[in-house]
This record gives sequence, structure tokens and C-alpha cells, in this order.
Amino acid sequence: MTSEPEQSKSHLYEVVLDAASIGRGTPDQEHERAVAIYDLTSENSFAPPGRDDGPFSLRVAHQESKLTFDIASQAGEPVLNFSISMTPFRSLLKDYFLVCENYYAAIRTASPTQIEAIDRERAALHNEGASLVVARFAERVAIDAATGRRLFTLISSLYWKA
Repeated sequence: MTSEPEQSKSHLYEVVLDAASIGRGTPDQEHERAVAIYDLTSENSFAPPGRDDGPFSLRVAHQESKLTFDIASQAGEPVLNFSISMTPFRSLLKDYFLVCENYYAAIRTASPTQIEAIDRERAALHNEGASLVVARFAERVAIDAATGRRLFTLISSLYWKA
């Protein structure tokens, strides 16, 4: 009889958006946010340094030009609070949203080759955003590249203008 491997405690089990600072979006925005949170909580690697009491909850708030992250243990005990400036993300998000718009427009009329080229550009910008997330989190929380991608998806869903 084989047993399933124990799941690492170094992960997020919950992501909550601060309703007061982020607020409700359009139905499309809310859908994108829900999908991003589902994907992030389904599979991630999230390890605050020196902590083995996970899994963790993550509360995301928006204050001025920063995103604030409050991390708590499953028991509700505060673990870590930090903010990251959104300034380094601004031009990247602008480019990412423009390429996404081009991609969705191309799906209707462009050739498969053109669509693939735009999608490669979109993926490259998404990877650049993920790398930036990993770098911005590096001193506070260890995350892997896949978690960085999912966090960038969440961040972009918060700034997307539907």
C-alpha cells in the first residue's frame, strides 16, 4: 500500500482582495480576478523565511501606488506584511494590456501565424512580469517562477480596465 506524499506547508491556501482598497470591478474584471485567485491557490510555492507553520493566507490591498501583502498562518496569526511599488510594473502592464488587446482582435481576423506571433509576444511580456514579481518578493517570500506567473496574472487582473 502506498501513501500519497505529504503536501508542503509552504503554499497559499487562500488569497483575499481587500474590498475597501481594491473595490469591486466589472463582471469581466471580477471573473478575471476569481480565475487568477483560483489558479494561484490551486498550485503555488510560497515560503516566508524561517516559517514552517503554513499553509498561508494572503490578503492583498492597494494603497497609493503600492500593493500591500498581509500574510497570516492558517491559525490566523500574522506572519509578514510588506508592500511593493507598482511603479516598476506600469510600463510592462501597459505593454501587456496592449498586446492582449491585439491578440483578442487578431483572433477574429488574423492568420494563425499572426496570432501565434502575437501570443509569443504576450507570453514573453507575461514572463517578464513574472520575473519582476519574483525579484520584488525575493527578500520577503520565496516563490518559484510558476507562482510568480500566477501572481503577475493576479496583479494584471487588478489593473486591467475591462
